[in-house]
Amino acid sequence: MADDDALIDRFLEMMAAERGASRNTLLAYRADLNGAATIVGGLVAASKERLGDLAGAWAALAASSVARKSSALRAFYAFLEEEGLRTDNPAAALPRPVTQRSLPKILSTAEVDSLFALIDERLAVAHPAPHDRRLSALIELLYGSGLRATELVSLPRRALASDRPFLILKGKGGRERLVPISDRARAAVATWLTHVPLDSPWLFPSGKSYLSRIRLYQLVKALAAAAGIAPERVSPHVLRHAFATHLLEGGADLRALQSMLGHADIGTTQIYTHVDSRRLIELVNSRHPLATMAQRCVDEDAPSP
Repeated sequence: MADDDALIDRFLEMMAAERGASRNTLLAYRADLNGAATIVGGLVAASKERLGDLAGAWAALAASSVARKSSALRAFYAFLEEEGLRTDNPAAALPRPVTQRSLPKILSTAEVDSLFALIDERLAVAHPAPHDRRLSALIELLYGSGLRATELVSLPRRALASDRPFLILKGKGGRERLVPISDRARAAVATWLTHVPLDSPWLFPSGKSYLSRIRLYQLVKALAAAAGIAPERVSPHVLRHAFATHLLEGGADLRALQSMLGHADIGTTQIYTHVDSRRLIELVNSRHPLATMAQRCVDEDAPSP
């Protein structure tokens, strides 16, 4: 159980830094994880069979409560797998009650524009500060490529090649994916690299390691506040959501988006279609054969001049 306590602390730190989880959410996650650990005799080494016992232990709870507890455990085991602390993910054994899935927080394109406008303003001076160069590269990669916070801060120094408009990432579950990198992002990274020590193995070094998720979270919050956006609405994960949402609005293919985000299940990617419902309705009304047929009927029924 001691291992559980230490890893739950690390997991909640990640949730706060990468997902912007509130204090109440973190407290609820801790309680859910500790409660499950008591039932199965420890989470870190728990098997699928032991996790399967939770369904019976939670049988008297409301579906929403079971869904919340299962969500906490799934996130925890995904974290262990991503950090290389488990080679498998036993979360498939957890119950999946039918509940309405929460929608991701998003920013409008105008709000994202305001973030970049502020960065551009800071870079327009005669001698921009190195930390503003770094912020420019971070935000360009977060919003321009949809990277997870952990993927971003831990990028190797030579992850981006000047002649290659993409990088190959190994994300959750050890799955590799190809991530397109915009010309803007490559230019921002190239400028930032002039400030990175030549002997640093990391693109965003900090002390003896790389920039922490918590520091990235703080930088994003501070930028949002300076741009006039409520800081609680913005986090690295929200910028990843904005990347996906705005690509879909621009006509991106859902399968291509799934690949870029590194989702194992397209059902996870489909959550973004909610923001695009208006465009989809307009598409059906304007492009579907029945739409043109309906218009012909209207024209035929109209009285002759």
